[in-house]
Amino acid sequence: MPQPKPRKIRFYGAKDIDQLPQLQQLSPANRMAMKAVAQVLPFRANNYVVEELIDWENLPDDPIFRLTFPQGEMLSAEHLDKLVWYLNHSAPEDLHQVVSAIRSQLNPHPAGQVEYNVPTLNGDSLPGIQHKYPETVLIFPTAGQTCHAYCTFCFRWPQFVGMDSIKFATRESGLFQEYLRQHKEVTDVLITGGDPMTMKARHLSLYIEPLLGSGFEHIQTIRIGTKSVAYWPYRFVTDEDADDVLRLFEKVTLAGKHLAIMGHYDHWKEMDTEIAQEAIKRIRSTGAQIRTQAPLMRGINDSKEVWIRMWREQVRLGCVPYYMFMERDTGAKHYFEVPIIQAWEIFQEAIQKVSGLARTVRGPVMSALPGKVLVDGVAEIFGEKVFVLSFLQGRDPNWCKRPFFARYDDKATWLTQLTPALGEKEFFYDKQLEKILNKVR
Repeated sequence: MPQPKPRKIRFYGAKDIDQLPQLQQLSPANRMAMKAVAQVLPFRANNYVVEELIDWENLPDDPIFRLTFPQGEMLSAEHLDKLVWYLNHSAPEDLHQVVSAIRSQLNPHPAGQVEYNVPTLNGDSLPGIQHKYPETVLIFPTAGQTCHAYCTFCFRWPQFVGMDSIKFATRESGLFQEYLRQHKEVTDVLITGGDPMTMKARHLSLYIEPLLGSGFEHIQTIRIGTKSVAYWPYRFVTDEDADDVLRLFEKVTLAGKHLAIMGHYDHWKEMDTEIAQEAIKRIRSTGAQIRTQAPLMRGINDSKEVWIRMWREQVRLGCVPYYMFMERDTGAKHYFEVPIIQAWEIFQEAIQKVSGLARTVRGPVMSALPGKVLVDGVAEIFGEKVFVLSFLQGRDPNWCKRPFFARYDDKATWLTQLTPALGEKEFFYDKQLEKILNKVR
């Protein structure tokens, strides 16, 4: 394959909706709706996404278009009509008040992230860190709180819209390192965002390199959560410090740590270009492993065929299928969500058609307040149809892999909509969960 040419990134936002030639095929009303939604939910696309990933002959159904460009149906009809009116008739400060009010109703931080996941160091809160499960700590570098393009489903959308009071971010001050020194139970550090791969290599190294030295022997795995492998693979191939990034990755693996790149691929189209496959090849050459994950979303990847092709391609390219998530209860959830039973059926039908190497994937999984809950299947017990569930991760590790049962509900889309089965008044973890949350409050 010829050496790819360097590419300069260009971003598109709400102001470009009327200027992009590809969008002129949409009606003025549709474009106005897109601009209205972009006032509430973050909108950013780049030239790689626009020029190479979207099939503009397939609007509005193209999955990457829906993944990156705001759609009118992502807000309620009431909210959309109000925003359109204020866009056309009001002063900017009045529009800002309406936007803020709508955002507050979209559950900005689901699953108790703000209330229950932020730890303390010597009595002081550490807002740029989350520590929900004993073994894993999440780090949110301040310089990485953006992305090469924004996913319309993203459950971290408040990071990108100026909601600073509930934004996760930490500067490289050494506080998170001291926290890790004091918590020897932590084996995994996940550097997340936003997208830490928007950072320059020299900035990313400030967070990673100290963990390779003395005092951090208990840190076995460093994970980097990123969408750049899909939305800007040039980051690992032709960007001016791409080679520096790869040398940093090599340094981690040579130090005896496991480096896991948590690649967010939502559709097989995102790994279908030559540059995307070259990025995977170069990342893997450093000794790092790419694990892939995505939520299941209506109108984007809610078919077994998409997942079969995606998992097969990931295995062929040397990636490890890791998670199929359920769409979280935040933002435009109503637009993307599918019933739990439909998600399980898609997973069950897709997993039958891939080899054992792809069956590393777990799903469907709900990242909920008590932990990561896996939908194992549907069964009939004593004449009652039930969902069979279990924890992959829990706020109490003792919950993991203990089967429990919920009443079958063909309309439920999230854990909080399920009720205990078999005559039980509560799930087995409910009392312990309340004790855990009370300690944090």
